[in-house]
Amino acid sequence: MKIQIIGFSGSGKSTLARTLAKHYNVPFLHLDNTRFYGDWEERTSEEQSIIVENFLKENDSWVIDGNYSSVAPERFRESDLTILLAYNRLVCYRNCKTRYVKYKGRNREDCPCTEKFDLKFKKWILWTGRKPKRVKKMMNNLESTKGDKLIFKNRKQLHNWLKNNQIHFEDK
Repeated sequence: MKIQIIGFSGSGKSTLARTLAKHYNVPFLHLDNTRFYGDWEERTSEEQSIIVENFLKENDSWVIDGNYSSVAPERFRESDLTILLAYNRLVCYRNCKTRYVKYKGRNREDCPCTEKFDLKFKKWILWTGRKPKRVKKMMNNLESTKGDKLIFKNRKQLHNWLKNNQIHFEDK
């Protein structure tokens, strides 16, 4: 099983990735771990692609969470299932704020940098990350997948799908 999870910042991509990876007993990769290092320094798209391409070569089954459409785009073509978490911006904002409180001053397993919730990130969650061009790119990525495609507009829809597939959701 090869699963790609995309969606807005704060929608729960990483949590869902951990849940599905555990359920299917497959490795998972958080693209934020390939993009960021140090104090929010960024790797080039080429460096990120090499990391992701190696992960794809080393694993027959996987779960990958993250957008970054220029990074190893073959992952979309290879996925058996692509899930888009298209939650409301205020829900995502609240999730990011809650995550910040939980991880303030330390790193999460899905991102190697110290958690922050600054003005630039708040603007990203509410506006910049939802510009029509970015949403169109996300939808194009979804459409480029060969496998099944699922779009969840809220947590209830996701939880119903998980329940129907007998997948226990592990919300950290």
